[in-house]
Amino acid sequence: MSLSIKGKLSRKLSVESGTSKAGKEWQKQSFLLDTGAQYNPEVCFQLFGEDKIQMLTSHQEGDQVEISFNLSSREYNGKYFHNIDAWKIENISSGNSAASDMPEAPSFESSDNPDDDLPF
Repeated sequence: MSLSIKGKLSRKLSVESGTSKAGKEWQKQSFLLDTGAQYNPEVCFQLFGEDKIQMLTSHQEGDQVEISFNLSSREYNGKYFHNIDAWKIENISSGNSAASDMPEAPSFESSDNPDDDLPF
């Protein structure tokens, strides 16, 4: 299942790092997306790993972006914790819409013959 959402990149949070129980170093960075919704307009996404964090460097706060992400939940001590992990960030150009990128629909001519009542 692929989920995506569009909005304005409102804030980049600082990079967090640590060491796992297995001794591996890790990094993650969170950022906020303002969806413009009336209620709860901001959504906090996280990028886990240095390669994912690099995706965010090419985007500035205030950019209109589309985020592709995964949702996950896990249980710990009887409580559930949720993650919203972004895996793709694309700029949305303000002047172009998805509809303008599509080719025009082909035109067709109607027949002048009244006996021809088929639409094709």
